[in-house]
Amino acid sequence: MRLPTPPPPTSLWQRAYGAAHRLRGRWWTERAGRLPRPVISIGNLHFGGSGKTPLTAALAAHFRDAGRKVCILSRGYASQGRGVRIVSDGGGPLLPPQLAGDEPVLLAAELPGVAVVVGPDRLYAGLQALRRLSPPPDLFLLDDGFSHLALRRDLDLLAFPAADPFAGGKLLPGGRLREPLSASARADAVLLTGAPDHPLGHGEELAQALRPYGFVGPGFASRTLPGAPRFPDGRILPPGALVFLVSAIARPESFAETARALGYEIRGELRFGDHFAYPDGSLPKIAKAFAESGAQAMLATTKDGVKLRGRLASPLAELPVRAEPEPAFWTWLDEALAGIESRKRGFGTFSPTGDPEDRDPEDGDSQESKPEGQE
Repeated sequence: MRLPTPPPPTSLWQRAYGAAHRLRGRWWTERAGRLPRPVISIGNLHFGGSGKTPLTAALAAHFRDAGRKVCILSRGYASQGRGVRIVSDGGGPLLPPQLAGDEPVLLAAELPGVAVVVGPDRLYAGLQALRRLSPPPDLFLLDDGFSHLALRRDLDLLAFPAADPFAGGKLLPGGRLREPLSASARADAVLLTGAPDHPLGHGEELAQALRPYGFVGPGFASRTLPGAPRFPDGRILPPGALVFLVSAIARPESFAETARALGYEIRGELRFGDHFAYPDGSLPKIAKAFAESGAQAMLATTKDGVKLRGRLASPLAELPVRAEPEPAFWTWLDEALAGIESRKRGFGTFSPTGDPEDRDPEDGDSQESKPEGQE
């Protein structure tokens, strides 16, 4: 596959917007807080889905299986809860999506043995995780954290979706970027997510395309693989079934394409805005559209499933997906983390200065440059 060449920002607005982001980055360089454990951020430059959540899950499972105590820190975008919330201590979801956010609950359900903590100020949330979780985490994953500059990270991973890697190369309103491509210079590695396969060169092609913007690290490819759709009772939705799609994600067209590729016949579809909460008033509309479609079952993403399970009389199957980065990425990541941990040992054991309770649990909310967690 060949990546499109992103156009340079030529308009006055694009240049001014990019300059504002650079100033913001410099301001936080000297002010960001640090956690006494390694912090790895998984983020993107796009508005909308880039495969961050499956990638975060893959990293969490990798480190968990290596014997590390992992904690995912998330903002919990679009949730109604406030302050720091322990979504999972490793034993599964403790809060509903309304209070924790859909993606944190999804990660909590898919990752036994991994803690998930939500809060708008990720530094405060991390300090609380170290105090309140037993055993305390020895590694933090910052989900959708590239723009959250108030917390220093030891590794910044930046995801670019293969279907639209550079989002037109422009910031809003002329494009779909939330930060300019020059922000990639802050990243340690970039990943082309949703790549159809792992041929040598896909990741490096992405890295080379970003060189003119200041990026100097390696590039890797990561496939996004669908699993077999299942009903809550464990039954698999058989290929060839007539389905009605329900989704509230950033890229619903990719969901439909995947359903067709798996052999399902789509009889209808309802698309809601990303992170739609599915209030009670929306359920009759879904039920009516499904009944009129003549489909045998509804099919939703797992992100939507956590909000719809048990709330519909119609059969609802969920389509899981997982990220599979190329082997070279895991080698690079493990070596990078080993170097980080070696440096961290010089700081000694965890002994926070001051009392985290003195921090405002809503601090950091104004530090976001856009709504986070759009996946």
